[in-house]
Amino acid sequence: MKQAAEANQSAMVQKDKRIVEEKEMEDGIVAYQKDKDRKEYEAQLELQRIKEEKEKEIQRLRELQEKAADRQAEIDALRAKRAFEEGERQARERERLEHQKRLRIMADLENARQKQFAEKQSSLAEQARIEREDYMNQI
Repeated sequence: MKQAAEANQSAMVQKDKRIVEEKEMEDGIVAYQKDKDRKEYEAQLELQRIKEEKEKEIQRLRELQEKAADRQAEIDALRAKRAFEEGERQARERERLEHQKRLRIMADLENARQKQFAEKQSSLAEQARIEREDYMNQI
């Protein structure tokens, strides 16, 4: 009985040892799984952080591109405005020159008309003088 009790006691100690070893193994597996889960979570956080940084950089680049496009649009609009104004200036200058030309032509025509009128008057006066002389000579 004593031997059976010792064997029983020994079996109980062995059983307790196995239970402790199994518990330690399970704790090790749980610790390993927790560590693995934590590393995966940290890796996901890092990937998310990198993704957010890339998105921020892309957004910053888009804003810079939009700024550059807006600036180019402003420059293009200013160039178009200046070209339009230059076209208007040239058109006004052409109109002014055409007006001056018309005025010169009108002045030349007026001078020619005055000269023609004066020549006609002179011619008529000469003709009247000749007719008077003829008439006086006949009388």
